[in-house]
Amino acid sequence: MTREEKNQIIDELVGTLSQFNNFYITNIETLNSEKTSKLRRLCFNKQVQLKVAKNSLIKKALEKIEGDFSQLMPTLKGSSAIMACEAASTPAKLIRDFRRDSGKDATKPALKSAYIDGGIYVGDNQLDALASLKSKNELIGDVIGLLQSPAKSVISGLKGQGGKIAGILKTLEERAA
Repeated sequence: MTREEKNQIIDELVGTLSQFNNFYITNIETLNSEKTSKLRRLCFNKQVQLKVAKNSLIKKALEKIEGDFSQLMPTLKGSSAIMACEAASTPAKLIRDFRRDSGKDATKPALKSAYIDGGIYVGDNQLDALASLKSKNELIGDVIGLLQSPAKSVISGLKGQGGKIAGILKTLEERAA
């Protein structure tokens, strides 16, 4: 590979990593071509960008990006692939589902590390925690639901009590007449 080709790959990686606030570094080395194609198809369908590159090129791309990625550097050993996406939990869910569909002994793709909105997660044991992360829109929906809950309770209470009071007044009026 020429220096120009390497620089082009580094620039592509910098573009991808700069575009997304969330990316995962995974190990997919033992996947055969059929499973790799299936993984790529799943990534495409879930709007996850999957890029396989040499560790040295990934390191150089991370060095060009603003931020502290020093905790990620030790995980760049063996075969590495980058999964980048807008939603923080999508790649983790994709990895978990892919493993489940591949069989009970499936361990690949394995999570080496992840960078989620400035936070760094290292190790495959972090996969379940990352899969349970809520997206920004889900969190906003939860907050709105919590804010609406007391108002709905008050309104339904007033409607219920108001109906009872009106019923009692109507009954008393009919008795008096």
